[in-house]
Amino acid sequence: MTTTPPADQVGRHSGGSATAATSATSANRQLALSTIGFALCFWAWALISPLATRYADDLNLSAFEQSLLVAVPVLVGSLGRIPVGALTDAVGARRMFPIISLLTILPVLFVGYVASDSYPAMLFGGFFLGLGGTAFAIGVPHVNGWFAPERRGTAIGIFGMGMGGTAISAFTTVRIADKWGDSAPFALVAVLLAIYGVAAAMLLRDASSKRGSPRGFVGRAWTTLKMPVTLQLSFLYAVGFGGFVAFSVYLPAYLKNAYDLSQNDAALRTAGFVVLAVIARPLGGWLSDRYNPVPVLTGCFVGGAGLAALAAFERPLMPVGTIAFLGLAAVLGGAAGATFALVAEVTEPAKVGAVTGIVGAAGGLGGFIPPLLMGAVYGAFDDYSLGFVLLALTAAAAAVFTWLVVGRAARARASAVQA
Repeated sequence: MTTTPPADQVGRHSGGSATAATSATSANRQLALSTIGFALCFWAWALISPLATRYADDLNLSAFEQSLLVAVPVLVGSLGRIPVGALTDAVGARRMFPIISLLTILPVLFVGYVASDSYPAMLFGGFFLGLGGTAFAIGVPHVNGWFAPERRGTAIGIFGMGMGGTAISAFTTVRIADKWGDSAPFALVAVLLAIYGVAAAMLLRDASSKRGSPRGFVGRAWTTLKMPVTLQLSFLYAVGFGGFVAFSVYLPAYLKNAYDLSQNDAALRTAGFVVLAVIARPLGGWLSDRYNPVPVLTGCFVGGAGLAALAAFERPLMPVGTIAFLGLAAVLGGAAGATFALVAEVTEPAKVGAVTGIVGAAGGLGGFIPPLLMGAVYGAFDDYSLGFVLLALTAAAAAVFTWLVVGRAARARASAVQA
């Protein structure tokens, strides 16, 4: 994979081929470290969701209260990306990854060992568990700095596979809890986060030593928020990644309520959804590098609108429902990868962290609202169809917006650069 040599490595090697080989090895190592950290933090971020129906039974929660429980970490993990992304621009991922990984241990242990008997305590713990979701805003600018522009879409797509941490949680949490107790998954994740935090402090290297002052991160974030491109990308990511997050946290409850599946069966099917979305994300980035992010995004949103409409009919799970949900996983994952290929294409390298923070926050917020909406719809109508109709309409609007507005703006920026 073609890379951009870090500024602090230029001139260290006498041979050009040796320098390129060293840079490629270093970049791939940093990509792997970032992806592992992202996956572990997302695993922690998603620990509550697989056990949500168990908590709902134990604490006698309503459908809306259960939805709020799984949505709170999403909210905090989303909004927290704004300051974390700006701070990463200022101090680098080498500092931020260990800090976030180690701090996330505290809410993980609190939820696992202290809060499970109290709904307010669970909400409090889930609030701080959202720290794990901010890791995304650290990894994107870090990876972006290590790879050349023509390969950033693919590299960031590979990094985005770290969202498979939610699949790990869906596959393992219920099984581990059934075998060793409800606190066991939380203990395991806490240990892994501690190991990673130490390893990241030792092995991570920032691509550039040029940093701004941390004191100005609020101003940088506000300036970035006012950029039209930031708002456009935020909407696209809110639909693409937000849709993925919403399904990953609420699908277990949906499958249990709508199709009367067991908790373990619903968790495993959700894990399959997440795995497919994880695989589709780098594919979306690769297609964007090879062709262009705008048609890739448009196609994903058109497909999402059709599949959400199909899901609204609530046909039998096998095969129609399964086809609809797995298709949604593929197009939502692809859209998430293509969006950040577009971020890398239209954003100055020095602002990627700040833009990533805001766009990532929008994506997370896009995942916060649908679970609450679905819970409210189900509580009012004992049916989920209206929620899927709204998703179909939103995806269709995103397709039109991508092709007409974002595409025109991207072409104008490309023409300005060529001129």
